[in-house]
Amino acid sequence: MSNTPTYRFLAALVDGGGTVPPELGAVRRLVERGHDVAVLAEDSTASEVHASGARLLRWSKAPNRPDRRPENDPYRDWEVDNPLQLFERLIETQFVGPARGYVTDLTEAIAERRPDLVLCSQFAFGAMIAAEAAGIPFVVLMPNAYLLPAEGAPPFGLGLQPARGPLGRLRDRAINGLTQRQWDGKALPRLNALRAELGLASLEHFWDQVHHAHAELVLTSAAFDFPARLPATARYVGPVLDDPSWTEPWAPPPGADPLVLVGLSSTYQDQVDCLQRIADALGTLPVRAVVTTGPALDPSVVQAPPTVSVVASAPHARVLEHAAATITHGGHGTVIKSLAAGVPMLILPHGRDQADNAARVTARGAGITIRRTADSGRIAAALRTLLDDATYRRRARQLGAAVRRDAESARLVRELERAAAAERSRIP
Repeated sequence: MSNTPTYRFLAALVDGGGTVPPELGAVRRLVERGHDVAVLAEDSTASEVHASGARLLRWSKAPNRPDRRPENDPYRDWEVDNPLQLFERLIETQFVGPARGYVTDLTEAIAERRPDLVLCSQFAFGAMIAAEAAGIPFVVLMPNAYLLPAEGAPPFGLGLQPARGPLGRLRDRAINGLTQRQWDGKALPRLNALRAELGLASLEHFWDQVHHAHAELVLTSAAFDFPARLPATARYVGPVLDDPSWTEPWAPPPGADPLVLVGLSSTYQDQVDCLQRIADALGTLPVRAVVTTGPALDPSVVQAPPTVSVVASAPHARVLEHAAATITHGGHGTVIKSLAAGVPMLILPHGRDQADNAARVTARGAGITIRRTADSGRIAAALRTLLDDATYRRRARQLGAAVRRDAESARLVRELERAAAAERSRIP
């Protein structure tokens, strides 16, 4: 480290549940390299920020939830069935509504710390604007498959497979055109008004704010995502496989039956009924299982048979060393860790990016997707198929080899240090 320059990094992070461990994994790696890192974060992630070794700065004007309990979730997407209403809630609670608060808080933090580089959560548009207005380069961390429209990739949010032939390409153009008009019509004017207050030029399209980044760092494996032509600023840097710092010690339960890991989210997504149906299904099969409820739920909400252990948390990476299958909602963190361990998945998407992650898993033959409303009999039958057909595990292992290689590549840290070095060399 003595021959490596040290830089000042400032991270502006939003508590997205499963996005937090990989984002703070990036922070921890920078701290371990000897860099000066501070993190603007919500109180719900305070212990995780401290565990990373970075300095915690709390959001003041921007949203700051005290914990991950459902009553403190500003998004509350589980309450919404109408897609247009969900879209408007995204604008008001994540992208545009809180933007001014992010601008205020990050502007103050930049003035205090004068970082070489700002790291932004993909939802923190106000933080991106503040960094741009201050003349500080920023990168956007994307701990998912690539979320934004890209040539060759199916539109995100619908769980679609890549287009085949002219009709498929027409499908993609039509959906992308419709969604772009929605974002540009409902969200862009307010975003541009805020940019104008800070002396910044207007954007032509809403997602251009992300493309103004020095880099869009996609924290997954290119082998997992669907092939696409990404913007010049976007690049895959490999997944971060860190478990959350709040996981508790775990030991495999006794017995020789196959072990199944169940994890449906670290945030509330109205998953209690689904967890119960999964537990009931597991009780009908010759398996052992561990169900992790996460910090948003008390384990007592699930009534489990003797062969199923229900706990608040467990280190998924360690559980997966022993697992024959994973049952998951399809969040990127659980999916990518399961693949890295060569473990096939039964996926019951609940929303957000989960159907899209499921589409990528099933396209590679590494898992099975069923509806979240499936009854216990359907869940048991699908899990039995997953365990009995060795093809799923073989395909998961094949894809997992590329995932592990990319996770071990250190490209993420190299990209962050390179961006900070470019800013340092620019300053006279």
